[in-house]
Amino acid sequence: MLSMLALFATPGAPKCPSQRATPMVIPVPDWTTLPGELLQVISEKLDNCFDVVHSRSVCHPWRSTMPFPACLLRPSYSLPSFAEFPSESKGMSTLTKIPLFLVTAKAHPPADFVSPCEFVMGGVRGDEPEEDLMELLPSPLQCSVKTPRYDPRTMMQMGLNIPRYYHPFLLNMLDCHVFPLGHHYRWGPEDMKTDRGLAFLPLNKDGRRGGGGGFAVLINYMETLLVLRSDEMKWMQVKQSSDNECRNVASFRGRFYASFENGDISVLDPYSLTWTPQMPSQLLDLGKFLVTCGDDEELFLVEKFHPNYDEAFDLHFLSFTCKVSRLDEKAGKWVDLAGDLGGRVLFIGHYGNVCFSGEELPDGCGLSGNSIVFTNELLTGVTFVYKYGVDTGDAEDDPNCWRFSMEYRVKLFRQTPVLTLQVFKHPTTSADMRR
Repeated sequence: MLSMLALFATPGAPKCPSQRATPMVIPVPDWTTLPGELLQVISEKLDNCFDVVHSRSVCHPWRSTMPFPACLLRPSYSLPSFAEFPSESKGMSTLTKIPLFLVTAKAHPPADFVSPCEFVMGGVRGDEPEEDLMELLPSPLQCSVKTPRYDPRTMMQMGLNIPRYYHPFLLNMLDCHVFPLGHHYRWGPEDMKTDRGLAFLPLNKDGRRGGGGGFAVLINYMETLLVLRSDEMKWMQVKQSSDNECRNVASFRGRFYASFENGDISVLDPYSLTWTPQMPSQLLDLGKFLVTCGDDEELFLVEKFHPNYDEAFDLHFLSFTCKVSRLDEKAGKWVDLAGDLGGRVLFIGHYGNVCFSGEELPDGCGLSGNSIVFTNELLTGVTFVYKYGVDTGDAEDDPNCWRFSMEYRVKLFRQTPVLTLQVFKHPTTSADMRR
């Protein structure tokens, strides 16, 4: 922040030395004396959590008046370890709720065939010592996030190309578009892989979603479903409603939801531990993915399938399609969505299944609302954005579904602690790619 402001006279005719303009120095106002009523108005106008961090850095009165953004807090829960389940373990482990964000530069030019528009997805930490999260660095001038940069050269380990850590770089949040993605749960110091296998459910005394401080946790651990309630603090094995492997779990409005490899969707009551089928099995799909939006605003079901599954010779990855439905909780059924996701962008795969509003995405960045991106294509490292009603050039293709849009391609780089997405303009049409 500048300590003073220098104003100079407008250039004009030459003047004698005695008449030369001298800078007029105006002191910056003392922000510590700002009336509390005005400070309250300012705090109410700050929608972005990083703007709050900036404001708290102005001076001590501002910092003491404005609470730290709740969405950047990382609540943790000490839970019994289940490394030796079903044997009882006296050890404890920690479940941490980590805020997750998508960041891109405001000044980045539109994506083209050579220069991509880059997005960074990852969790944020404050003063904690973990090295696998983006580090929040507030200062009097800016709020920055430290994330790694890698040497373009790689080292070979077990036949895999692994980028070498080079040095961190700073992302100034003042220069970035920041999109909150909800939270990612991390289990214990061993960082057990729970991206698609853990759901956290707040409970109250009546067993409904909400206050009271109680909670339940459902974990898919080594093909076994385990549940814990905070009032008992012990893990219990849940008998699965399907003979197939559980693919992912989610929590929504007081109940757990689980999808299985054969296409079953079931609902688990956290108290009675009984299952209720949500829809019949469909054997021709390649996966069902549950996506919770906002604070229990919506629960989406994304079904990825191939229309010609029986014709093995036609299993081209560009022919995969998706259908999306929304849970109608009152009617107890899924309602098909014809292209309208409420302007949201769904990310499925890495960091679990998350979404955000695409209304403020910059023009030409390659991502837009009502689209789907699968972020688990890390073997090939390349994917495309699913859009609704894509024209494939084939009259026999059903337009009433989500398909790959060839307008942009997405390159994925998993660089712990972040996932980087580079979005390029693609020169080939959907019809050309399928020939």
